[in-house]
Amino acid sequence: MKRPLYVSGAGAVTAAGLNARQTVAAIRASMSAFEEKILSEPFGAVQIVARIPTHYQLRQTDGQWLVNMAARAIREALQSGTRAAEATAILLTPPEGFRGHPAYDDIAPRSFLAAVTLATGEKFHPASRALDGGAAASVGLLERAAELMEQNGVQQVLLGGVDSLVNEADLARLGQAIRLKGADNAQGMVPGEAAAFVRLTREPEGPVGFNAAIHGVGLAQEKDSVLSDRYSQGRALLSALRDAVNGSGLSEGDINFVVSNSNGERYSGWEQLIARPRFYRTRREVLPTAYPAMTIGDVGAAGGAITLILAADSLLKDYAPGPTAVCEVASETGLRAAAVMTRLIRR
Repeated sequence: MKRPLYVSGAGAVTAAGLNARQTVAAIRASMSAFEEKILSEPFGAVQIVARIPTHYQLRQTDGQWLVNMAARAIREALQSGTRAAEATAILLTPPEGFRGHPAYDDIAPRSFLAAVTLATGEKFHPASRALDGGAAASVGLLERAAELMEQNGVQQVLLGGVDSLVNEADLARLGQAIRLKGADNAQGMVPGEAAAFVRLTREPEGPVGFNAAIHGVGLAQEKDSVLSDRYSQGRALLSALRDAVNGSGLSEGDINFVVSNSNGERYSGWEQLIARPRFYRTRREVLPTAYPAMTIGDVGAAGGAITLILAADSLLKDYAPGPTAVCEVASETGLRAAAVMTRLIRR
């Protein structure tokens, strides 16, 4: 990246909190938002999920539920600053198209962003876009966010995603692939749901103090995705990490901790086991790593923004293990992304 991007605000709604502050506090405290859900197919089966507690009227349709979540997180992120919605572009990643998410039975993918912005009650910059690709695509859009803010009229970007894996279609798909956590599969995922957005600016905001700045981004495609019949050898994750560091002006030895959207599946554990020793070559007693999915489950396309929010919060509030973090993000279809974030002191 030619110039850093600053994380100046955030918004989120998850099973652990109805805003970004509550969500981050729950993750930091190692709380669990898991609960048991009775499935209709197979009838009576029990599945562990991370579900947002809400009134049933807000869940009348899957599409409207995702729109409500996204609008709430976007409003929170926008209100964390003072700039107008008209000067704000949204870069949104909804559920991946290949999944046949039931939300698209209500709202066509091409109409999803319009439905979300309508629900916010605000008018955003026409450069706003919704793009397929999952959590890693969201992080990969950081470069696009930087380009947008070079154009006249775009003063800030709200970047993030919304998703729910707690639906019959995804639960059936994941269950058939033996990917769900349960009594007979300890190395499985816990389906979750969330909306999360970071507010990105070209210059730091607020009074003198710490600022969280993104300096480098890497993006690569893994051919052996979790949807294939092979385990990943970590090639794309390794490439994304190297590109992110090379573009940041820092070295691998400067990295103090990691925030990852890994969901506990055997596949992701294997990928990290192979890729990390090939990238983190500097001797460390331990590489501190935060896994938000341990609290809020796998939140799909919202997972990329969650890692950015957690990394930024730990840097801004000075509870991070050090001043430099890497966000490692993976999508089901094989896309891998990495972002290098540092704590800067503005005097």
